[in-house]
Amino acid sequence: MSAAKFKIETPKSLGTLVAQRLRDAIIDGQFALGAMIPEETLASSFGVSRTPVREALNQLQLLGLVVVRPQRGSYVFEASEDDIAALCEFRCVIEPRAAELAWRHDRDATIASVSAAIADMNAARRQKDAVRYSRADTQLHEAFVNHCGNFYVQAAYATAGARIAALRTHLSAPGDVLHSSGFEQHKRLLDLFREGDFKAFEALMREHATGTRKRYVANLKARADGTGIA
Repeated sequence: MSAAKFKIETPKSLGTLVAQRLRDAIIDGQFALGAMIPEETLASSFGVSRTPVREALNQLQLLGLVVVRPQRGSYVFEASEDDIAALCEFRCVIEPRAAELAWRHDRDATIASVSAAIADMNAARRQKDAVRYSRADTQLHEAFVNHCGNFYVQAAYATAGARIAALRTHLSAPGDVLHSSGFEQHKRLLDLFREGDFKAFEALMREHATGTRKRYVANLKARADGTGIA
């Protein structure tokens, strides 16, 4: 008898469901970087006890989105300049390689995913919807990883992906949705992917990530000064 016949769909725990919703809220900017996350308020909002909320917070701590401080509470992570630099360097290493693997493994599906993300980014720019733009931006970059066909590359990216997505919304998207330079770079990345020119792709990805790093740091300082995001 086939073992597949014994497979069942395991229902998600309340803690996992709360974690997914809270993850989206942090990435979409509904909680500020460094903000306290009140367990009791969350439990009341979700209509659950504090136990699944604590489970959710522990899950999100593993993703780097939440910092749980004993005796003090749970907080959305805060980014430092060093952290931003490390994440941008990580992207420069992982994303070009993932793109090259995706080109070999699932080229047409990758092009379709990236093209759909660019179309959504364009719609978000017309609407000046920073959250929608950020989601589409994340979809674009994750498409190369999702279609690369290498579990280990995907697992490595997953360790930082949520944090990257959150920083994109908090420190970049409000300005990106108003300016065309980043959008044009994304379109060029797609062109280079289609052409299979990964030397140029890697160079542009580094230029793109370096520019992102500079904006993140500038906007982090602007938030600290209370002058807003450029």
